[in-house]
Amino acid sequence: MKTIFEHVEHVKGKPHHIRKRVAFSTAAFGAGIIALVWLVGSLGGGAFVIGGSTFADSTGKESPTTTANDTTGQLAGVGAAIPDSTVTPAHIEIVDAPSTAVTKKKAEQTTIPF
Repeated sequence: MKTIFEHVEHVKGKPHHIRKRVAFSTAAFGAGIIALVWLVGSLGGGAFVIGGSTFADSTGKESPTTTANDTTGQLAGVGAAIPDSTVTPAHIEIVDAPSTAVTKKKAEQTTIPF
């Protein structure tokens, strides 16, 4: 059985298109493993579960009922109850700033051997 170092040395001797295929397939395999672990962990932990909601609630087939002491369903009315005198109209403020000349340094190309 080859060690990982022997396998890398063997792949280094192959043509460029083979090395590229090996690199992309290894990256895809690693990303697939990470995605699978994430998906299993999310499904197992209940990350995709919408708590306290039914299909009838989301489609509006049932009308929600509130009691006189229940104020949680009336929070939307608080936003509408604000008088118009306290609301500031939307505006855009333009601030002039001095422009600074940015000198761009030409990037040197780096080659990483595989």
